[in-house]
Amino acid sequence: MDDVLIVGAGPVGLMLACELALAGVRPIVLDKRPEPSELPRANGLGGQIVDLLDHRGLLERFSAGSPFAGRPPGFPFGSVPLRFAGLAGLPLRLLMIQQPRMERLLAERAEELGAEIRRGCEVLSLAQDEEGVTLELGDRTRMQARYVVGCDGGRSGVRREAGIGFPGTTDDEVLRLGHFATGADTGIFEALETDGLAPGWNRTPNGRVLLTSLQHGVLIAGVREKGAPGDGPVTPEDFRAAVRRVLGRDLPLGEPVWLSGTVAQARLAERYRAGRVFLAGDAAHLFPAGGSALNVGMTDAANLGWKLAAARRGRASEGLLDTYESERRPVAERALMQTRAQAVLDRLEGEDGAALRELLTEVFAFEEPLRHVVGLLHDSGVRYGPAPSVTGHPLVGRFVPDLALAGGRRVAELMREGRPVLLDLGGGATLDDDWIDVVRTRADDPPSDALLIRPDGYVAWAGTDGLAEAAREWFNLTASPA
Repeated sequence: MDDVLIVGAGPVGLMLACELALAGVRPIVLDKRPEPSELPRANGLGGQIVDLLDHRGLLERFSAGSPFAGRPPGFPFGSVPLRFAGLAGLPLRLLMIQQPRMERLLAERAEELGAEIRRGCEVLSLAQDEEGVTLELGDRTRMQARYVVGCDGGRSGVRREAGIGFPGTTDDEVLRLGHFATGADTGIFEALETDGLAPGWNRTPNGRVLLTSLQHGVLIAGVREKGAPGDGPVTPEDFRAAVRRVLGRDLPLGEPVWLSGTVAQARLAERYRAGRVFLAGDAAHLFPAGGSALNVGMTDAANLGWKLAAARRGRASEGLLDTYESERRPVAERALMQTRAQAVLDRLEGEDGAALRELLTEVFAFEEPLRHVVGLLHDSGVRYGPAPSVTGHPLVGRFVPDLALAGGRRVAELMREGRPVLLDLGGGATLDDDWIDVVRTRADDPPSDALLIRPDGYVAWAGTDGLAEAAREWFNLTASPA
């Protein structure tokens, strides 16, 4: 019997495979596609996942050749611009990387660590008992594992077979999106601006047209309209016809590289766990506006990975696996809230829409509202566990700050192995356990005498009292490794 089977070799499934393998578990990833997809469905990462890649030592690898990596000068919230000029300390970082390259890098890393990826393996059915989960594949073979994680997207077969509901709403607009080779770096925009169009969303009474570019010689174009056919293949003629319906004329878009059609949905799984079956990424949540899906999904994987590994090693405290849902579902709820708001801002037409966008542009020019909404985009603004009045320290339940340590080291560098870390900053804290790395160092203006950091980067304990209780709660120190 295998330890963990992951269904779906997209960014979330591959991230989970990396986290498990880093923790000493050898997962198998099953994907129904015979080959990796070359469709750039996502064009970048933003939010806390960028910090987590830094923790794992992957940020440099992912950033190589990227057109942008770092803290942006601004960011769109729906169709309202957020401008960051003059503000220090904002957490949001962006990394422009297209999904095919992202998946290749994650697959390479997962295999380096010992994970196995099997393609052309479609899951037909799932059954589970107290001992494990059995999957029946398309070739009628069966695989068994102690745990199965569905990372197989919005139409997740794992979710369906586990009997988990997926309530929510479906948009009444279709988005057709395409990449087009223009043969020029900027000429396409110059021509479009002369006709009254500009980069970004262009509104007409019949819908909206998107024009932007993330790399030289490639135009990204999109068309939103109501009452059109839903998901499915899009031909070049379909795309041109949609442009004509919305604009009333043709556009010189160039040679199509790829085309797709999607209908936005806002959905949240009723549960993230059914026995030994878990959900992560789009299988657990769908957001109606872009920019949050991979951030939330890949950090789902980081949260679940170390907990499954602890369970496999016999190091999971009572109820540890249940904390995956109790911690991550509120994150998705908050992401769903802010993406619904973005979708409304983008969709609302006429004078009412213009007034709302103008008002919010004024509101977000003030520092506190801007910081609040940036926090939502970064990590949904959710603290794990009880309030500081209960935990005794404001850092508990938060992602650890990247403190500058003595000798030029950073906290991020301590997290490369995906293990718990007790960071002693002068308080004399100690733990006798071979799973937890104890690091004794100094920092300028330390936030606490010591920090106990979980493998996913969250602070489990801070201060001077209660370390033994926190270590017992999260890492079950009284148990022996399997």
